[in-house]
Amino acid sequence: MLRYILKRILSMIPVFICISILLYAIVRMMPGDPVRLMLPTSLKKDAYDAAYARMYEKMGMDKSIPTQYVRWMGNMFQGDFGHSVRFNRPVGEVIGQPIKNTLYLNLIVLILEIAIVLPVGIRMATKRLSLFDNFWQVFSLATYSMPSFFVALCLIYVFGAKLQWLPMGGMPNSALIGGAQYFLSYLRYAVLPAVTLTVIGVAGSLRYVRNSMIDALGQDYIRTARSKGLNEKVVVYSHAFRNALIPVSTVLVAGIFGMFVGSPITETVFSWNGIGRVLIDGLNNRDYYLVATINWIFAIMFVLGNLVADMVYGLVDPRIKLS
Repeated sequence: MLRYILKRILSMIPVFICISILLYAIVRMMPGDPVRLMLPTSLKKDAYDAAYARMYEKMGMDKSIPTQYVRWMGNMFQGDFGHSVRFNRPVGEVIGQPIKNTLYLNLIVLILEIAIVLPVGIRMATKRLSLFDNFWQVFSLATYSMPSFFVALCLIYVFGAKLQWLPMGGMPNSALIGGAQYFLSYLRYAVLPAVTLTVIGVAGSLRYVRNSMIDALGQDYIRTARSKGLNEKVVVYSHAFRNALIPVSTVLVAGIFGMFVGSPITETVFSWNGIGRVLIDGLNNRDYYLVATINWIFAIMFVLGNLVADMVYGLVDPRIKLS
């Protein structure tokens, strides 16, 4: 296992290099001049030109593109992700709190998804073609076809505008409230975006778990277990579900690493200060270093997610030898 992990880590180095080159090239191809966006327009022409020249040199844009890329990568490994044009602050300071907010929100979503998907998906497989199975299949198909902003707007209209049970968007202000009151307020603001992401996530995962369980229940070892007179719960949960976990583990691992990625559309609709919303702001304002850094983080999460998924396969299925 250790040898396999080391080989995979070494193989990821050229992948990261290629991703970083593509990211930097695509970001630099964005139209607009980030230096002009950082300077006030009220300056006189001579003062503006002098300030522009100083900022242009400070950001290293007077160098060649390859030199700028090497400088950007070197600074990143030292914890310097550049300067944000949109927020006029270091990128590390800009993305710190949004990553936490996205992580907290998606942690709630992941817990809700697991609590719904596993028991419902297993029951759908054991009660195949029943009313319960048909209802959840129709539900998953309908919600999977809905865009996330539509689900979000429906929840805002019903629970925010009409019933007024929950806030329609935004986040609580930590400067005004604190302690347990802030925590409870934070949860109230997180309910609608969490439900939106859960509905969309459950739609695809349910069918995945159901089909995996149906395949497992149709195997010979399940018929053998039943012929021995084992309790049906033992057959389903100890035998079938254990083997169904092999493909299901992919969904679970993807969900864990997806907590850091965020949901730009949902976070924007609910004005949730998450990393996805910050990415949209950066794109709209041509914030080169902010956009490149966020996408770099996303790439790392996806590559690490694939590595962990392969490791989980080896732990769940002893037939798989990682060598």
